[in-house]
Amino acid sequence: MENPKLDVLGLGTCNTDFLMNVSRFSSADDEVDIEKLRISFGGSAANFTMGVSRLGLNTGIMARIGKDQYGKYIRSEFEQENINTDRLVSIDEKTGMAFIAVEPEGERSIYTFMGANSKFKLENEDIAHIKRSEILHITGMYIEVVEEASRYANILSFNPGALLSSYGLDNLEKILKRTDILFLNQKEITILTGMEHHAGALELVETGVTLVVVTMGNKGACVYNTSGQIHYPANKLNVLDTTGAGDSFAAGFIAAFHQKKSLNDCLKSGNESAANCVSKIGALDHLKYKFV
Repeated sequence: MENPKLDVLGLGTCNTDFLMNVSRFSSADDEVDIEKLRISFGGSAANFTMGVSRLGLNTGIMARIGKDQYGKYIRSEFEQENINTDRLVSIDEKTGMAFIAVEPEGERSIYTFMGANSKFKLENEDIAHIKRSEILHITGMYIEVVEEASRYANILSFNPGALLSSYGLDNLEKILKRTDILFLNQKEITILTGMEHHAGALELVETGVTLVVVTMGNKGACVYNTSGQIHYPANKLNVLDTTGAGDSFAAGFIAAFHQKKSLNDCLKSGNESAANCVSKIGALDHLKYKFV
């Protein structure tokens, strides 16, 4: 029997997150006490997929995890949320990990171990899964995987992050021309284009991206297309932790986009989702943390 069609498929990283509350970040040859330590699961694709699912869309995850206890934990959490895990493949590697220090103001310092994420290779079953999905959202993945997977997307949503943005416009041109919705923050758009965010967004629209969405922290967010731009302001918030804020914004935006809401409402939904994220500790704070 053919697998059911998905509204959204998230392709990217799944990690075990070690979240550490600290009074300040450590410097070289320094030592800082960890005030509180939590273990949860995260990774950009995991954060996004969980967020979209909780907003009512039929969602799947495409990633690689280890056959260890952390991989089993991640799979069980997705399944409890009724997220399709057909292409959440367990391999003979350690599950990816992220060690995230969070200051009282909510700023982060992150060290990552890619583990099983680094062994992702697109297989025939993955391609079939992408073709059955209305929207493919790619985040936190290597350029070779993005290049291949993007060919099969019906609607491509792409969040390159700082790492892929550093490849520049020329190296990402083929992918960008296939991209329907591109998510970047102000820093990333400058890394990608070499321009400030407004000029860079216009350049990306000129390149062929249908919608360029730029998040600007407490200044809100903008979306650019061939008709111009729309800005939606952010509400004043008590920021506790910015972990996963970009993924949460993308989840809110995509959920509204899938429901065929206006671009203004898509920005509003993205802002609300991100605000809910940063006002709590951890991208997926309302999952059951393991305290250690």
